Amino acid sequence: MISAQAWADAERLWDFQQMGHELRPCSVAIGLGSHDLGVADTTADLYHRGMMPLIVFTGATSRTTRDRMPRGEAEHYRERAMELGVPARAILVEPRARNTGENIRFSRELLDGQQVTVSSALLVSKPYEERRAYATARKLWPEVEWRSASTPMTLAEYVDSIGDARLVIDMLVGAQQRLMIYPRRGFMIEQETPDGVRAAFERLRDGGFTSRLMPEAVGPDN
Repeated sequence: MISAQAWADAERLWDFQQMGHELRPCSVAIGLGSHDLGVADTTADLYHRGMMPLIVFTGATSRTTRDRMPRGEAEHYRERAMELGVPARAILVEPRARNTGENIRFSRELLDGQQVTVSSALLVSKPYEERRAYATARKLWPEVEWRSASTPMTLAEYVDSIGDARLVIDMLVGAQQRLMIYPRRGFMIEQETPDGVRAAFERLRDGGFTSRLMPEAVGPDN
């Protein structure tokens, strides 16, 4: 069972991850690979709304996707977007990336190789990774104007789609931890964490929602 306090703390982390960017047409959209085909659905919807002329889907496989997406996350995203009416000519596939940093770096290499000029880009990710994706992209490709997007949904709706509330909260806690420690490692830009968000993170961490944490942050003493 998830306590009322834990749920409230998870909602605070969820809300913080949403960047709330006003979307407008960009040079390209980069759909970040994961287990969630909703990223491909949202990217296709943005294409049909005229938000970009070109899509890059990026992602290899991971332990959570190798069985469900054996041809690679980016390739499965491409297939899904085409089912939703996006033409093949509007999609590039980057099949090697295994983390967010590689998503950005390898997508940049692919676009440079195709001689695509990029001044602005839409990052499409899972809802709880908008801020992490944005901070990473700003660090690795600062010349571009970045906007974050994800499938509009509440935490409760996302939990229903996954079917495992504890896993989703663990993922939220892991995403928040990375926002706080990765800037020191040079992986993303620094972003201020409001006191209330930090307190929510600490309560959830100390309450045992730790399966997605980096080792240094496991336990109340870290």
